[in-house]
Amino acid sequence: MRANQWIASASIVAISTLLASDPVLTQQVTGTPGSPEATTTIEGSQLPPPPQKFEGKIERNAAQSTPYWPARVVPPKGAPNILLIMTDDTGFGVTSTFGGVVPSPTLDKIAANGLRYTNFNSTALCSPSRAAIITGRNHHSMGFGVIAEQSTGYPGYNSVMTRDKATIGRILKDNGYWT
Repeated sequence: MRANQWIASASIVAISTLLASDPVLTQQVTGTPGSPEATTTIEGSQLPPPPQKFEGKIERNAAQSTPYWPARVVPPKGAPNILLIMTDDTGFGVTSTFGGVVPSPTLDKIAANGLRYTNFNSTALCSPSRAAIITGRNHHSMGFGVIAEQSTGYPGYNSVMTRDKATIGRILKDNGYWT
């Protein structure tokens, strides 16, 4: 088996039906708009979402003013829980979950209820592989052309994830998940 066929730094079981299900396209709002308990879902095409418009009233004093809280962003109803498991330095077939010889009955049960990602090309280095899997981007574009301890200060090799690149955790958080 060639090195790029191994999931050396990333045998992954993603427990999610999020990607397999149809996206929820309609906005879901609960509570009274402007109240502290109001919630909303977002389309997710722009992250972070644009600021919500203030629809209260600001006057000379608090008694004459009307507060207005932005709706808290929450996942849509029925959105799945998501669990991303990434094991380090394991081959594709190590656990029974992926056809290996090491029995892993609990992981097998979890994977049976979710998605298994089996086509991730590892860089054979920890930091670059992790940067790629948590962002879905090439490791060089994330600043991790090498492991973090060997960063050089050059673009693609400085081990700095810039603010214009989001991790899966950030995307989920901006969509109302607790991460």
